[in-house]
Amino acid sequence: MIHKNRRLVFQSALVLALSAGAGAWSQGHQEETLQRLAQAGQQALITGHYEEAETDFKKLLQIDPGIAEMHATLGLVYFQEKKFDQAVPELKHALQLKPALNRASTLLAMSLSEVGEYMEALPGLQKCFPQAPDPATKHMCGLQLMRTYTGLQRDKDAVTVALELNQLYPNDPEILYQTGRVYGNYAFLTFHKLEVVAPTSVWRHQAAAEAFESQGSTDLAVGEYRKVLELDPHRPNVHYRIGRTLLARWQLNHAPEDRAEAVKEFEQELQLDPGNANAIYELAEIHREQNELDQAQQLFTSALQYYPDFEEAQVGLATTLIAQQKPDLALPHLERAVALNANDEVAWYRLAQVNRMLGNKGEQQKALVEFQRLRSQIALQQGTATPGEVTKQVLQNGEVQ
Repeated sequence: MIHKNRRLVFQSALVLALSAGAGAWSQGHQEETLQRLAQAGQQALITGHYEEAETDFKKLLQIDPGIAEMHATLGLVYFQEKKFDQAVPELKHALQLKPALNRASTLLAMSLSEVGEYMEALPGLQKCFPQAPDPATKHMCGLQLMRTYTGLQRDKDAVTVALELNQLYPNDPEILYQTGRVYGNYAFLTFHKLEVVAPTSVWRHQAAAEAFESQGSTDLAVGEYRKVLELDPHRPNVHYRIGRTLLARWQLNHAPEDRAEAVKEFEQELQLDPGNANAIYELAEIHREQNELDQAQQLFTSALQYYPDFEEAQVGLATTLIAQQKPDLALPHLERAVALNANDEVAWYRLAQVNRMLGNKGEQQKALVEFQRLRSQIALQQGTATPGEVTKQVLQNGEVQ
């Protein structure tokens, strides 16, 4: 479960900790064989030659089985070899001989987690995670604690640890992967319970609709959304979701009836909630794509009246104004758009367009440089100011030379 590099960092820290007691091996036993095996075993462990290290420490234990550090270090070797079932008894023996070996206690808890002995592993991991002496140990203990809570079906506790791990290691790919699995499992269990306790409820149908929509199963999503409206005809945002789903289907098959039906759904949403800026925006975008620019301008403007920081609407309105040959009116909307989301390459390209039309060559060049930088990095568009999911503004094929 734990990434190799993290294991190596943790191993180095543990070898150093255990080596503090290694002096006892030679101080109490002056035999040349003990010294040679101890040194060779530690060197093999540090360099990752685990089979050699295992052989050396087994020989040491045959000579003197009463040194706790020997058992702990052999337990570490087994841990690195992923022989967790063999690591457990060695580490337990080490702690029986010397309970103060805190690092061995941590390693035992992680080994117990690996073999599925979650109840026995839990106290050690609960202690290790908040008190870990270094980032590598904390990283490993956190992942094992999350695993243990999941194994014990303490899903809320697993999610709590996952949230803390995401805060501690926000860009760690292993953490992102493992915590994502925990969140997904928790969501699945929650929705499964919803299906059991309320199979015919509006909430169950809406959850199913959103799941189908996220999977691209547009027909099933629309069907579930329709069932929601049968149970609650005035439920907000459902007509909007149906419209978005129909647009997704239209993008696949370009059937005119899908987009026409989507328009009706957005209009019905606005009858229930006239201030739904998302629905207004989608209607505006459809009119813009059909070159019905006056209607598009009015609708984009209306969406921004309800939600001034709607970045996609700022770009959509500016694009409409450019098509109407009104660059002076488009300029402030694009300046606002890049202020809201500096990673929007479409906004920067449109800003370059407007400045070219206005004869502002210096500003045009600055915008083009930023556009090219974002495009070369294949930057993710982070429309953090956009309320919910809406159709993204894009550059048309052939528009960028």
